[in-house]
Parts: sequence; structure tokens; C-alpha cells
Amino acid sequence: MADPPGCCSTCATCLLCPYSCQWITAKKEKRKGLRTTKCDCSWFLFLFCIFLFTLVWLYFAIIILNDFHNFNEFIFRQRKLWLDWSLVLLIATAVLISYSSVLLVLALCLQLCGQPLKLHWVHKILLILTALVVAAAFTGLGIKWAEEWKSARISLQATGPFLHIGTVGGMTLLAWPLASFIYRTRNTGLKVFLLLVYCAALIALYLAPLGITSPCIMEENQLPAKPALVGHRGAPMLAPENTLMSLHKAVDCDVQVFETDVMVSADGVPFLMHDEELTRTTNVQAVFPERAALNSTAFNWTDLQQLDAGSWFLERRPFPTVQSLSLVDRYEAAKQRIPSLGQALEAAKQSNISIMFDLRPENHSDYQNFVNVTLGVILQSGIPLQQVLWLPDGFREDVKQQAPGVQQVYGRKRFKNEKEPVLHVNLPYQDMSSEEIRQYRQDNISVNLYVVNQPWLFSVLWCSGVSSVTTNACQVLKEMKHPIWLLPSSTYLMIWIVADCFSFLIIIWAFVLMKKCSHRRRPAESETDVLLTKINSLMQE
Repeated sequence: MADPPGCCSTCATCLLCPYSCQWITAKKEKRKGLRTTKCDCSWFLFLFCIFLFTLVWLYFAIIILNDFHNFNEFIFRQRKLWLDWSLVLLIATAVLISYSSVLLVLALCLQLCGQPLKLHWVHKILLILTALVVAAAFTGLGIKWAEEWKSARISLQATGPFLHIGTVGGMTLLAWPLASFIYRTRNTGLKVFLLLVYCAALIALYLAPLGITSPCIMEENQLPAKPALVGHRGAPMLAPENTLMSLHKAVDCDVQVFETDVMVSADGVPFLMHDEELTRTTNVQAVFPERAALNSTAFNWTDLQQLDAGSWFLERRPFPTVQSLSLVDRYEAAKQRIPSLGQALEAAKQSNISIMFDLRPENHSDYQNFVNVTLGVILQSGIPLQQVLWLPDGFREDVKQQAPGVQQVYGRKRFKNEKEPVLHVNLPYQDMSSEEIRQYRQDNISVNLYVVNQPWLFSVLWCSGVSSVTTNACQVLKEMKHPIWLLPSSTYLMIWIVADCFSFLIIIWAFVLMKKCSHRRRPAESETDVLLTKINSLMQE
């Protein structure tokens, strides 16, 4: 193991105190003759792995923020408790990554100063707990939210080139403590093993861009047109979802389609509502407490009109943007009521935007009647049928016969032997690769992907050539005039080569410099060893 060659007493004390939880000066450390043992090295390796583990989880936490509103809604349906759990996630992740990062930096500084890596048992327990918490988070993600693994794959297309440069930089910085350890340790086998592992990882990183693909690596003139925006339940960050105010706010964001959900009341009036229960987006518990748990379709239209569909938005603040609403918008939001489909169609017709909707619940015993009633309202509204995008699969053939002008949107990919051409598809953004999007574009098939809220995701899909995206954040995506980044392949190749060469030169310099430092220490250490040997001989005589 490495011998401690001595260090500034103050520096050693400042480093050892938080890492080893002991107030020991460098001189006392020498007198005690402590060295870094194999067990200490094992704990350092464990610390390094925990750091990488939490770093990967931090990356995942940032990625899943795009879909976290769905998780908030899921928790509310299960526990009837509304909370922005994304804040809890980010705070917990920040604590874990900060703790492991600080310990790792202390360990590397201790190694550079030649001090022993005596990790305190409290830190060992906390590191084990950190590993268990992060492992539990990944396990829960895989069981309950497996589609987010696909989101991570897509995110690599947006972040791959930058992750490569960042990782190369990290490996370059790691060369300093590694070189210090190698020139101090006397274990030849350990030296060879560490060098081989480090060199193999470095070569893999240097060649990693050969496997990095991103749709945003293209020439400027190859960039497709900006995708159209579809307002998910309107503009739910600016107004209560599935209300007329939300529709009008979406129009202000230049959306081309208002996406909503339709249910049919007990007396046959189609109305806008996403959840099967009314508890999340109305005050049904206060008005009809004994009926609050009933399905939305169990209420007649007169009862539904008594419900407040806006105050919940101001009280629960489903998005951080609610805090920045003006007094006028707050007053208008508080007055919102559940709109009928007829009212929504009239507003869409006046605003000259399309409307796309699901008809729920599809497993209802009277679903065919729901379809007929909904079609009747559409035909009576006078809206141009080409502005209506029909999503439900149930009784689709009847819809084609009764309203042939309605645009049929399919929630699936096209089949190989499709009888009728599929012109519009509406899918989760995780379900289509960039290659499939390009192929559909070449075949003149309109592709709408949902739900896209983060600019990085919008940028990747923009570069891929998607026709439109459904979003909660229309006010954010509206302002984007260009993808976050766009690099010609020649520019990326130059960045890749320069970064790798610069990293290689710094690593060579680190090893050469550390070798010179180790040679300077050897004469002093040899004289000390001779003196100690003489003293030991005199004492024995």
C-alpha cells in the first residue's frame, strides 16, 4: 500500500477530520504509523462506485422530469394527496450526490497529500444506505415506470456528445490521484491492474463517438420545419385543464390543435373531463360528498354545471407556473366550469384550431351510444369536419360512415398490409425511433408524439422530423426558434479529436509530473530509513 510521505499539518487535519471523523495532525498520524490498507482501498472503490451510481440516478431524475406530472396524478388517484413530488425527488437526489461527491473529493485530496484513507464507520453506513436508496429508486422505476428506460435512450441522443466530453474530462482529472497512488505504492500487481483498467476505460471513451448517434448532428439546411404544437388539455400550466380558459390560453400559444378528453353525462351530454372521477379537478367532494367517488358519467349535466372546475388549480398549483399568474388570470381561473363538447367545438371553430379527443371510458357498457351522441354534437356544431381529429378506436368504422370528413388518428403504428392508408398517428414519444419518424415523414404520414414538455426532448424530435408534439408547456416551446443545439458532423468530428488529444496530453503530463515529485521525495525518505535503522540497531545492542 502507499506510504504517507507527509503533508502540511493544517491541510492534513482539514482533510482527515471530515473523512475519518478524527482530529489528527500529520505528525500524530506519522507517529501512529497508519497506512492505507487493502480494506481502505476497497472502501474507496465502493465510494467511487456509489458516486457513479448516484450520478447516473441524477441523470435519470432530470430526464423523468418531463413526465413527472403523470406521476403526481397517479399518486393523487391512489392516495387522494396532491404534492409536486418532483421537488422531493430533486432534493433527495441532490443530497445523495452532494454527499458522495464531497467524500470522493476528500479521498482524492488525501491521496494526493499521501494521507491514509481511513473512512469512518459512520460514512460506511451512510454509503451503504445511499446504495440501497438509489437501488430501490431504480427498481421502482423499472417496475412502475418502465417506459422511462426508453426515455433515457432518447435522452442520450440529446446529451451523448456532451456526456462524452464531460466523461473524458473526468477521466483526465482522475489521472492525477491515480498517478500519485501508482508511484507511491509498492504492490506491482496492483499497479499493473489499475493501469490496465484505466487505459481500457480511456480507450473506450476516446472511441465512444463512433457509437454516438444524434439526429441533431446535421447541417443547418437539413433541419426539418418546427413541429406544430398540440395543447395537452389546452394550456394546463396557464389555466385549469380541459376548460375554455385553457383552450383560449393554448390559442395564445399558437397551438394548432386542442387535445382533450370527452365523457358523456348520464343524460347524454358530452363534456370535457380526463379522470373517471371528478375529485382531482372539481369541488365535487364539497358539493356532492356522498357521490364524489362515482364515475363522471354517473352525473347529469345539471349536476356537473354546479361544480367549480378552476379553484383546485389555484389551491394545488399543479405546475410552478401557477404562482406567476396575474390577478386577472387568477380571477378567471376561479370562475371556470366544466365545458360541454359543444362549447369547446364552438370555441375551436371561432379560434380556427383543430380539436382532437379521446372518448372515455372505452370499457363502458353504453360506449356505442357515447360514440353516436358525440358524433351528433360534432355534426350539429357546424365546425368543419377536417378540424376534428378522432382518436377512439371503438366503432371507428361507424364514425367513418357517419362523418367521412373527420380525420382519423390512430394510436398505433401502421401495419404492413394496411387495407386503408394511415395518414395520422398519435403515439407516446418513447414508442418511435428517429429512423421510424423519418420513414413516416417520407411516406407523408403525420406523426404526433406526446407528452413533450422539456426543450431538450422537443429539440431531438424536431431534428428527427416529427410533425407535431402534444405538450403541457406550449408557452415554453412556442418561444423556441431553433433546437437547443445543432452541430454539423464535421464540427463534431473536430471537437471529438481536439478533446481526446487535449485529454491525452494532460494525462501524460500528470504522470510525468507525479513521477518527478516521487523522485524528489525518495532521497529524503531513504535518509530517514537509514537513520531509523541505525537507531534500531543501537537500541538492540
